Amino acid sequence: MSFKESFNVNGENLLKKIKEIIAEGNVRKIIISDKAGKEILSFPVTIGVVGVVLLPVFAAIGALAALLTECTITVERSDTPKDNDHSDTPPPTENPNTPTDI
Repeated sequence: MSFKESFNVNGENLLKKIKEIIAEGNVRKIIISDKAGKEILSFPVTIGVVGVVLLPVFAAIGALAALLTECTITVERSDTPKDNDHSDTPPPTENPNTPTDI
């Protein structure tokens, strides 16, 4: 299950907002539209994507930011929480059979 949310940003804050959204996690797809609602750029965001893979996308977004004064970012999110949240994982236990004096 997924849901969408939209953000209105100006061109100079576009790249910063995209990076914030990706850092939040549980993002499936990002769509950038101009102020008239015309879709300009759309790209999927998969789990485990490293920053190096997104560099060409960030370069394209930077170029768009120079051309756009106002735009809308539509984010498709999944309902599942981030995979890197291990707050409910218990700490590792020590094995009593291993020597501690080394």
